[in-house]
Amino acid sequence: MKTEDDAMASRRQFVGGVTAGLAAALTSPAFAQQGATPAAPGASAGPRRHAGRPATQSSKQDPTTQYRRPPFPPQQQDPPGLAGKMDPRPDHGETSYRGSGKLVGRKALLTGGDSGIGRAAAIAFAREGADVAINYLPVEEPDAREVIELIRAEGRKGVAIPGDIREERFCKKLVADAVRELGGLDILVNNAAAQAAQHSILDLTTEQFDSTFKTNVYAMFWITKAAMPHLEPGAAIINTSSVQAYDPSPALLDYAQTKACMVIFTKSLAKQVANQGIRVNAVAPGPFWTPLQPSGGQPPENITTFGEHTPMGRPGQPAELGALYVYLASQEASYVTGQVYGASGGEGNP
Repeated sequence: MKTEDDAMASRRQFVGGVTAGLAAALTSPAFAQQGATPAAPGASAGPRRHAGRPATQSSKQDPTTQYRRPPFPPQQQDPPGLAGKMDPRPDHGETSYRGSGKLVGRKALLTGGDSGIGRAAAIAFAREGADVAINYLPVEEPDAREVIELIRAEGRKGVAIPGDIREERFCKKLVADAVRELGGLDILVNNAAAQAAQHSILDLTTEQFDSTFKTNVYAMFWITKAAMPHLEPGAAIINTSSVQAYDPSPALLDYAQTKACMVIFTKSLAKQVANQGIRVNAVAPGPFWTPLQPSGGQPPENITTFGEHTPMGRPGQPAELGALYVYLASQEASYVTGQVYGASGGEGNP
């Protein structure tokens, strides 16, 4: 089954271990805090305390064996799931991503930034010099706190804004809070998503259908609309679509429709705002190892062999997409808009 990684059943929006020092620092609802010393313009925002294994960005490796291949241990979590409870634990680039100053001074807001692809992008953005705000559900706070700690470890400002993006009122507040805490907005990543496998349309309830569209499509519309007045020339919007938009799996009827909507939203909005100097692109991942999978995104029987069907013979790890989000957010992609970039382990699309 070809899924991606966004989040589950009403997104990864439902809802470990973080240091006692961080817990003490998180005293306000948004627990926004300026990190130690921001990187100077043009300086590298690379990690300051990550020793051990070599960076996946630069080390020559066989990609088919770079990460663990199936079988995986049987496992299930209540949605939306936590990265800290997965076996093996996903790699978001915590010890491998090396920055080079591509986003110095930028201010980014990411939904679903607590785990999965959103977490990988948040870590990469911070290590490239950006201040970062992440959104997630309150029950995902254990993962979110780890991300905020990693952002601040780079000397960047980390802002956590929990809440349910299925509500239009909160989506407006999310953008307003992010702009206030960051001092502006340059990068918007609509990444949070809902995915719940159902083998038959007869089992797909109106409640689930509505929740999936509210999380994946309506929220993207509400958040982007609220963000537009704050975006200036040079800003970038990145939407996380899926290979499901091109090659849908039978059990993901509602999810696949929403991801197809995201592709057209991306292409249409890109044309609408190009003359404002704002770029809009999307990423369409294939199967990625994230909390989405064991928390209902995949049928339980598919977890042990997840990703095995790809030509690579394994699922992707979130860390393998961090650099792509950085590229689309950076000035290096100045002539790239209305595009959808795939990463599906050799299955093609888009």
